[in-house]
Amino acid sequence: MPNIKLPDGNSLRFDTKVTGFQIAEKISKSLSKQALIISVDGNLKDLNYEIDNDCSVKIYTAKDKEGLETIRHDTAHVLAMAVQELFPKTQVTIGPVIDNGFYYDFARKDPFTEEDLRKIEKKMMEIVERDEPTHREVWKRDKAIEHFKKAGEIYKAEIIKDIPKEEEVSVYFHGKWHDLCRGPHLSSTGKIGKFFKLTKVSGAYWRGDSNNEMLQRIYGTSWTSQKELDEYLKRIEEAEKRDHRKLGKEMNLFHFREESPGSVFWHERGWTLFQKLIDYMRNKQNEAGYKEINTPEILDRSLWEKSGHWEKFGANMYTSTTPDEKIFAIKPMNCPGCVQVFNQGLKSYRDLPLKMSEFGKVHRYEPSGALHGLLRVRAFTQDDAHIFCTENQITEECLSVTNLILNIYKDLGFENVILKYSDRPDIRVGDDKVWDKAEAALLKAVTVSKLKYTINKGEGAFYGPKIEFVLRDAIGRDWQCGTLQVDLNLPGRLGASYVEKDGSKKVPVMLHRALFGSLERFIGILIEHYAGKLPFWISPIQAMIIPVSDEFDDYAKEINKKIKSSGINCEIDLKNHNLNYKIREHSLSKIPLLLICGKKEVDSNSVTIRKLDSTKQENMELKTFLKTFSALNKASPN
Repeated sequence: MPNIKLPDGNSLRFDTKVTGFQIAEKISKSLSKQALIISVDGNLKDLNYEIDNDCSVKIYTAKDKEGLETIRHDTAHVLAMAVQELFPKTQVTIGPVIDNGFYYDFARKDPFTEEDLRKIEKKMMEIVERDEPTHREVWKRDKAIEHFKKAGEIYKAEIIKDIPKEEEVSVYFHGKWHDLCRGPHLSSTGKIGKFFKLTKVSGAYWRGDSNNEMLQRIYGTSWTSQKELDEYLKRIEEAEKRDHRKLGKEMNLFHFREESPGSVFWHERGWTLFQKLIDYMRNKQNEAGYKEINTPEILDRSLWEKSGHWEKFGANMYTSTTPDEKIFAIKPMNCPGCVQVFNQGLKSYRDLPLKMSEFGKVHRYEPSGALHGLLRVRAFTQDDAHIFCTENQITEECLSVTNLILNIYKDLGFENVILKYSDRPDIRVGDDKVWDKAEAALLKAVTVSKLKYTINKGEGAFYGPKIEFVLRDAIGRDWQCGTLQVDLNLPGRLGASYVEKDGSKKVPVMLHRALFGSLERFIGILIEHYAGKLPFWISPIQAMIIPVSDEFDDYAKEINKKIKSSGINCEIDLKNHNLNYKIREHSLSKIPLLLICGKKEVDSNSVTIRKLDSTKQENMELKTFLKTFSALNKASPN
């Protein structure tokens, strides 16, 4: 006689064991039609899972995140079904849910084509229409391994061997087709709906190891309505137009080369943008009381061992052995170097809080398959700062950092910001009383911001709680950028201390803070957010002077000097091309202002202004232009 406790506090009692579907039906007929999966004491289960003891049950529909993820998981299975029905010799490997969709990895000699994707989609629709029933079986490990080996599914057999012995080996059947899977799943393939689309094919190494076989990965997306699917596909189309790699080439900002994978070759214009952002942040940090430092890029292994990074990040660190057999590492982060600066000279409580900023170049090895333009690199510049403070100063400094980050994001056009707050994990260092203060300080900073936030229980770093600042861009994508972390570990490990009022030595609390995260990644986000049409004040080239013929080159050179002296970053196009060609070229480069000059402009000492994305032209006296746009430039946050 199980007693079922519902999320609203009500309970249902049944005389015999009961399924999730029966519970939903007991609540209402409409819920039984909408129900997809359930959770039993917090564990997700199939709708037909039988319950024979007292427990808490929650029912999920397509409106819930858990329900939508299950739809996507089932769609991944239907994808694998369709592939094997069309291409019987293909092996299936893994097919997880990801943000906005799913993928499945396949082992097949022939590459999948665009035509193949269309065929697979059609077959998936057929499988949905067949409404194949789904059920789960638990197999003995040896039986499962032997079964999949006989079926030629060597990858599945390998996965089963690696499943911990205490875990069940569960197999899900959709009709006759079956796959190794933990679940949960929908009751039949028809529950998926037809609001899905296969999006692309790419390569992927088995288990993400470049030493293993290359597989083919088919990506797809799945939603609960045609409207949601159409909106998502539209966002994808827009995202492709905004791809920073394409725009970076058009705007002549940067490029990459195989000789240094994951490292940026900045062109003049890209480096100008890079430096403008640094100058802007430097001004903001100076106003907030930060002292800028710079630390070596290469440090002895012993320091990384003391800090704990050698053990934690060793596999991702670039190392070098000198002729005298000393081992050095290129820094993957700036923190240990900053502590060394703090340790120079005796520090008093009167010196705290001490705020040290650094635009430090760091290197981290990333698998080649994970690299993605500016968004995922191996060499990048962190806009780091470390604040050394007392326990009683944590709250004030966390609030100060939070306000600084939010103001900077607002200046750069990001007003839709979400915060993620993560508290103490089970395995951690530091006294619980200090953890209490650190967590309270961070949470206060979050609540005072009045922004939406989520709490990630137990997801803090082992050395302290943290806040992640998530930006939402112009087309609705979320980007995790800034971070604020309280460190109760590193200062002590590296011997940092200050003298308290009573003359005793104490270990300071260390706040790790990044505004952008990395300059490279943030520039990539900026480019995509604005579709390359950057705000005037940070545009690398703000104006391009275009004489209508070489007769007016001298005038163009003359006004170029005046415009530059007013603080506007300007260039002249003296190439032997016609006017329309030049306008198209510089519009493609996303230059905000085109300044056209001919006889009329020479005679009136003026410029004709053509703004980006506009066909209208405005003639303006040079004096007025300089006053108007230099003021706009100076009035910017820079």
